[in-house]
Amino acid sequence: MTNKSNLLALSFTLAFLSACSTTPNLAPVVDRTIPPAVKPATPSETAQIARDERGLYTVKKGDTLIRIALEFGQNYRDLVAWNNLANPNDIKVDQVLRVAPPDSANSGVETAAIVMPPSDKTPPPAPVVKLTGPKGEKKPYSDATLAELQRGDAGNGNVAANGNGNGSNGSNGKSVAAVVPTPAPTPVVARPSPTPPIAAPSVPAQSAEDEKLSWIWPSEGKVIATFDEGKNKGVDIAGKAGQQVVAAGAGKVMYAGSGIRGYGNLVIVKHSNSLLSAYAHNRTIVVKEGQSVTKGQMIAEMGDSDTDSVKLHFEIRQQGKPVDPSRFLPNR
Repeated sequence: MTNKSNLLALSFTLAFLSACSTTPNLAPVVDRTIPPAVKPATPSETAQIARDERGLYTVKKGDTLIRIALEFGQNYRDLVAWNNLANPNDIKVDQVLRVAPPDSANSGVETAAIVMPPSDKTPPPAPVVKLTGPKGEKKPYSDATLAELQRGDAGNGNVAANGNGNGSNGSNGKSVAAVVPTPAPTPVVARPSPTPPIAAPSVPAQSAEDEKLSWIWPSEGKVIATFDEGKNKGVDIAGKAGQQVVAAGAGKVMYAGSGIRGYGNLVIVKHSNSLLSAYAHNRTIVVKEGQSVTKGQMIAEMGDSDTDSVKLHFEIRQQGKPVDPSRFLPNR
């Protein structure tokens, strides 16, 4: 009896230990961290974008005033005046500069007039229903006349019920014409046709002033690199150090110096309100800013400033945009 009691106690003990050692089934831990919300554009940032489209430019890292002027086809001295800059070499990142004449910055975007549909709250006018019927005959009053009229009313009622001209009273042979009201016409809503987007031309159009200009090649030598939009903004002409570089067309020297990285000693000549030419990597510059030059006049000596070989890098820009010089230069 004692052995049985001991065995029973041992069984309970083992069962209890087994239950305690069993690993509980815990629910998985779910990371409910709320992801950071995307920061919406602030009104000032939106306004900044709109302002940039109206002739302003936001300075970026590595910009110089002269490079900005070249990119927008403007004289850097005009940028100094338009922005009241005390020191043209002291511009800062995120600074907003005017890159177009002040009078041209007020031109806004025209919007088409929108025709508003008529309000749904105004009900259409109710149709006018005109009922026609037989004209009554004038008869003297009598009992017989009254009975005849009563019989006629009963016959007309059958006409309305049967929908034809044959009532129970056939004495008068007349019928009532039922007029079906015409539904009101559905109002036509005038909707403006969507204006198709105007594709921006890849090449700016030439003005009459531009077409009158006459061009020549700025230097003798082999063309070692041609225009490739995005890679090469002009043409490269190989030559010897000290070789003459001449103005490709008549104009006025807009810049003469070395203020744009990657261009070395640079000369920029303005030929019209929209066209200018650039001559880079010169060894020596022989003209000054503000000087008028004629087509073929020497403006510099070929060199290798800020480049790895002696060459002339030549660009033509129209409204600040680099264009293929072969469109203007004569065939060689």
